Amino acid sequence: MNTSLIILAAGKGTRMNSELPKVLHPIAGDAMLIHAMAAGASLDPTHTVVVAGHGAEAVTKAAQDYDETAIVAVQTEQLGTAHAVDQAKEALQGFDGTAIVLYGDTPFVSPETLEDMMSAAEGADVVVLGFQAADPGRYGRLIMDGMSLERIVEYKDASEAERAVTLCNSGVIACKSDLLFDLISQVGNDNASGEYYLTDIIGLARARGLKATAVTCPEAETLGVNSRAQLAEAEAAFQARTRAKLMEDGVTFQGPETVYFARDTVIGRDTLIEPHVVFGPGVTVESGAHIRAFSHLEGCHVSRGATVGPYARLRPGTELQENTRIGNFVEIKNATVAEGAKVNHLSYIGDAFVGTKANIGAGTITCNYDGVMKHHTHIGANAFIGSNTMLVAPVQVGDGAMTGSGSVITSDVEPDALALARAPQVEKPGMARKLMDLLKAKKAKQQRSS
Repeated sequence: MNTSLIILAAGKGTRMNSELPKVLHPIAGDAMLIHAMAAGASLDPTHTVVVAGHGAEAVTKAAQDYDETAIVAVQTEQLGTAHAVDQAKEALQGFDGTAIVLYGDTPFVSPETLEDMMSAAEGADVVVLGFQAADPGRYGRLIMDGMSLERIVEYKDASEAERAVTLCNSGVIACKSDLLFDLISQVGNDNASGEYYLTDIIGLARARGLKATAVTCPEAETLGVNSRAQLAEAEAAFQARTRAKLMEDGVTFQGPETVYFARDTVIGRDTLIEPHVVFGPGVTVESGAHIRAFSHLEGCHVSRGATVGPYARLRPGTELQENTRIGNFVEIKNATVAEGAKVNHLSYIGDAFVGTKANIGAGTITCNYDGVMKHHTHIGANAFIGSNTMLVAPVQVGDGAMTGSGSVITSDVEPDALALARAPQVEKPGMARKLMDLLKAKKAKQQRSS
């Protein structure tokens, strides 16, 4: 079925007490808006229209950074949900398919639920997503007659009997695009808030003899975020759900409640993750890896059998091939570490290639930045880099070559060669005692004069 998305993202979010538009507040490393867009993307939509208002420039950038084909329509006045959806009318002019209305501050509606709505839309003119609320509170109520949805009543306008209903409205609606905008054109604002409610299209559709129905989903999917406290609750819910899913998929955690994931984290089975590990956006870890405690990973790929940490940092562009070893207090950025290579401790490898089974000694630094440009370091297979080596890029160390500890390497090293680049050691007998006596005498003189 031909589908287009309309994602409402115009609200300021006053209760967030922030200059940042509400829908751009992050959950699991991505803006709430991106979560909604990603869920909708599972339907392979023909169009994605984001309706922006407050902070439209920032919302536009975020939406189009994620999906460069996304269309942004600006709602200059916030006059209600029907008015917001109507801003997408021009962008969907001539579209012959079903539009699904999503919300940028309701980030957890699942792809499976959206598929259910699309299936229901094959036999109904309007489909609404509902949920059974543990505490219905001030949600709008879905008034059903069997499988038929008769109307949606906002809490402010509901009778006592209608407020007793626990089937509540999520706000998500699927409807044939041309019908949706036709119905919206008939919506009025004669209600307690003086707004144009999208929910009124149900009554209008029923009055025409059209069929409306509801699909239900778990309440957790409909969690809306309107405050910092709710943002924290949403983060906690996402993390708990992700941990549970990964454990079902065969990932072992020693302290699951201490490990945090991004929206797009991928981890293979039989991976062991120790406590206090943070996964930023863009991380894939293959099966059988071992991520040790207090490590931070983002924008990287970790292959089968690799060990990372403890206290390691993998930054964007890091590629660890199979059976590599990245040890404690090591930072890797925009670098490939080939199969079986080791960077065991206290080193920085940036803008580099480390060859198969190479060994990087403690305290090694690839000096990749000259203040203006970044430069590349190439370390060959089976090379041995001595501790505290400074590799001043651009530079190449050949296969099987070695560098002496404490060297500053500024020129290429041939394969199988040993490079030493440090000043000769000079020893002056008795000088240490003379220097210490001199310093002690100076200190005593200062104390007497004070």
